[in-house]
Amino acid sequence: MIEVPRPRVVLDTNAVVSALLFANGQLAWLRAAWQTGRLVPLVDRETAAELLRVLHYPKFKLAEADRHSLLADFLPHVETVPPGADDGGLPTLRDPADLKFLALARRAAADALVTGDADLLEVRDRAGVPVLTPAEFRDWLAGRP
Repeated sequence: MIEVPRPRVVLDTNAVVSALLFANGQLAWLRAAWQTGRLVPLVDRETAAELLRVLHYPKFKLAEADRHSLLADFLPHVETVPPGADDGGLPTLRDPADLKFLALARRAAADALVTGDADLLEVRDRAGVPVLTPAEFRDWLAGRP
């Protein structure tokens, strides 16, 4: 039997946070997908730091123990990508802070960048990697063996 490699994907922070915080939400399936090994989330120092920062937002009202628990449901499943050369060919975005996800996806040769961010979706034809909404990614993932 031929083993099909698990897709390696960059998930933007909003997708990860939604999957972690809302057990019955629209992206709960995403959490189950990384936990069961259906995909491998990719992170680097910048994207992990942003996740940590966002989990500290007061609006989430998360205690330290809650943050640790959520991270324990995500970080053991990720592949950490080391820093690399800056890719000067990245498209211009309205919010340059979003470029870290595209840069990571390119550097890691990711199978996809999963995002709901309109700016990243707007440059998908120039991204150099597939940029998919969570719904598009779910359909793509469902079509894999």
